[in-house]
Amino acid sequence: MSEPDKRRSIRSFVRREGRITPAQQRALKDLWPRYSVETGDVPIEYAVIFGRRAPVILEIGFGNGDALVAEAEAHPEYNYIGIEVHRPGIGNLLRKLESLEISNVRVMLADAKEVLTAQIPEASLSGVHLFFPDPWPKKRHHKRRLVQPDFAALVMRKLVPSGYIHFATDWKDYAEHMVSVLSRTPGLVEVSGLDEFKAMIVSRGQTRYEQRGRKLGNQIWDLVFQRTI
Repeated sequence: MSEPDKRRSIRSFVRREGRITPAQQRALKDLWPRYSVETGDVPIEYAVIFGRRAPVILEIGFGNGDALVAEAEAHPEYNYIGIEVHRPGIGNLLRKLESLEISNVRVMLADAKEVLTAQIPEASLSGVHLFFPDPWPKKRHHKRRLVQPDFAALVMRKLVPSGYIHFATDWKDYAEHMVSVLSRTPGLVEVSGLDEFKAMIVSRGQTRYEQRGRKLGNQIWDLVFQRTI
């Protein structure tokens, strides 16, 4: 992508650093070298960063890391890469990984679209998780939503055949938008209703944002699409 294209690109997030605690700051300083994957233009070698070969799941925007930690603990047979842009959440996740002695998670401080484009090899991910992304509810902001046709096509290419992408949101309008976009993406088909994926939906960890939404009585939409080509 040329520099002019980069300047015109629309980001799906705003960097709101917020308050970072001393414990989170220490985790970023002391634990980052152990768990991090650096950004750049070189494709990630999964066997190198994890020290083993296993199916890889990418989680985009893991927040404070609750759902990612739950997934990694429940499925030690998978490797997980978590991408986030907010340092307090990363610091929180790093502390949990150390305290629980979780070894199958690596962390990136980056723009997920840039990582997918430059660093994730084609047809290499077994799954992609995107739980409760910013819904950008105002109509004039819909262009900022991460799930757009170009993003869906990009993710499809990065999945292994039969790999899946799992979205969750508590915004009906965003859920409908996701279904519209993904259903029109060649190579993806919805499988949310299949028993295999129903079980995955029921067992997934809850994010803090989701817990807050449930307390407010919000309906939750889980959508799973699978690569068919």
